[in-house]
Amino acid sequence: MTARKVWTKQHKNVLKVLEETGRYTVKKEYICLDMKEQKDLILTAYDWLSQHMPNKSAKPKDVQYPVWVSLTEDAVMMPDENEVVLELSVDESLITLINVTKWGMILNYSYIPRNEKDAAAHQELLSLYGTSDAQAVMTPFYPEIRREVVESWSRLFDDSVLSENSCYYGLIWEMRKEWITTIRQ
Repeated sequence: MTARKVWTKQHKNVLKVLEETGRYTVKKEYICLDMKEQKDLILTAYDWLSQHMPNKSAKPKDVQYPVWVSLTEDAVMMPDENEVVLELSVDESLITLINVTKWGMILNYSYIPRNEKDAAAHQELLSLYGTSDAQAVMTPFYPEIRREVVESWSRLFDDSVLSENSCYYGLIWEMRKEWITTIRQ
């Protein structure tokens, strides 16, 4: 086991759950509380992510969504009065790396192109139909374009498909109390 330090900003209630049960997992209702008006849009992306993560076979049966972790301490925002920053020591094999730019494209219901030529061809297709990626994904009118956009999301995990931003975060399926090394309030 190679341990890696990671950080995560969480609501103080997460710390209570960890202290009481020894374990925390993300539930759908927690995302809905955080995202309110955008919850349906966000849940589409999170549902896709949970079903397509490379280590989905390691996902415990009771887990719905992964926990986000920062790979560097300075990438975590300071906690407010209702939050804490947890420093964790996690087995590196449990962390899935996520390119932040490509994840943002998924959250915006955008196509992740293989390269510039692929991006140009996709843009030409959108122009031909007079639509956008988001419109194609969110409506039933462009099923082929929707399929193409959603299939492109698998490139989130393909390091040969680069983005201009090489910033990464990590995902873990659960947090365990014994992984906590520091709590910052």
